[in-house]
Amino acid sequence: MYEIKPLVKVRKKIFIPADKSISHRALIISSLAKGKTRIVNFLISEDTLTTLECLKKIGAGIKFNKKKKEVVIDSGGLFFKQRNKICLNARQSATTMRILSGVLVGQKFPVYFDAEESLRRRPMKRIIYPLSCMGAKITGRKMKGEEYPPLEIFPVRTLKGIRYKMPVASAQVKSAIIFASLYAEGKTEIEERSVSRDHTERMLKFFGAKIKKKKGIIICQKSLLVTPGQIFIPADISSASFFVALATLIENSKIEIKNVGINPTRLGFVNILKKMGAKIKILNKKNYFEPYADIVVESSRLKGIKIEENEIPLMIDEIPLLFVCCAFAKGETEILGLKELKIKETDRIYSMVYNLKRAGVDIEALEYGNNWKVKIKGIKRIKPVLFKSFSDHRTAMSLVIFGLAAGERFYIDDISCINKSFPEFISLVESLK
Repeated sequence: MYEIKPLVKVRKKIFIPADKSISHRALIISSLAKGKTRIVNFLISEDTLTTLECLKKIGAGIKFNKKKKEVVIDSGGLFFKQRNKICLNARQSATTMRILSGVLVGQKFPVYFDAEESLRRRPMKRIIYPLSCMGAKITGRKMKGEEYPPLEIFPVRTLKGIRYKMPVASAQVKSAIIFASLYAEGKTEIEERSVSRDHTERMLKFFGAKIKKKKGIIICQKSLLVTPGQIFIPADISSASFFVALATLIENSKIEIKNVGINPTRLGFVNILKKMGAKIKILNKKNYFEPYADIVVESSRLKGIKIEENEIPLMIDEIPLLFVCCAFAKGETEILGLKELKIKETDRIYSMVYNLKRAGVDIEALEYGNNWKVKIKGIKRIKPVLFKSFSDHRTAMSLVIFGLAAGERFYIDDISCINKSFPEFISLVESLK
């Protein structure tokens, strides 16, 4: 159990750990690129270490310096030398399972890809179907028309390029297809309904892959990757968002966050807060394969707005935190297009509505068509309660931010789940007191 004591006025310069999405991809792409790659400012978290361990198990030459937060990978290219069947465990990391599967379908050895209970409940047909269309032999545990982990992957003689229209906006699914295209004969074209984060495309291009985007279509094909020698990973905008929210919600506060990734496909939360009236400045921009900058945030009064479905993919990880910000806003906020939240580590619509309603927030979730929306009308009367994290890292961190800003003392049952993505979160919060 963790006690959340209210914060009064925060004025500080802080550094946030490296981006989780980019750290996963840096490991995988460096393991496929001929030569030696040094990854600087690598995120040390449960999920990224899971990807690292899976890659080591299939034969990637990895040296990890935890103290320096550096990883050096010496690779012979796209194919690993392994030929015997390998058993891997993605633990709770959907990113590990989904995007690494795109690499594994092109290898010359069979794989049994297992997971822990929370990930075993998450759908995998979304990657199995397009990869199978490319000729891959990949199956999951079938149940009620869906497929779930564990996955079984068998080597095939060749993969073929496809044209695929994404049914949902998902960077993980898109990345799995892109990685498989590196091994496929012919061209692969991916049409996105809505734009999703593009870290895979950017990094592959940085490593020399044949990949481009034309009129909304991602075009990729078989490529040999060559290391650039070294890559630097900027701070995680999703992790930084917790402190963007904190500075916004607590009166007379100002926080400066250094070297944060500002990829346009990740700025959805920042842009929505600005629409709601937040005072956020992006300064000292630097251009790299991923742009990054300093973010300066000052306290402000937020107003309720309507948030459309097409805005959700650009801030999918920050939605629980957005609920918190909307609780403190003047007027009603309506957020559409939230169905993907129901199949995260937990049902994040339920976990957030359950907790915020008990704390005195006027909030309700409503089903419409084949989707979900949430309406938030602010706080009726703050009620100090014991929050339930549902063992979900983003639910837990969002509720901590609510407690810090609410002016009352709250408790949360479990914060160990935070180690999945942001192990330094609590120590950083404590440093602000």
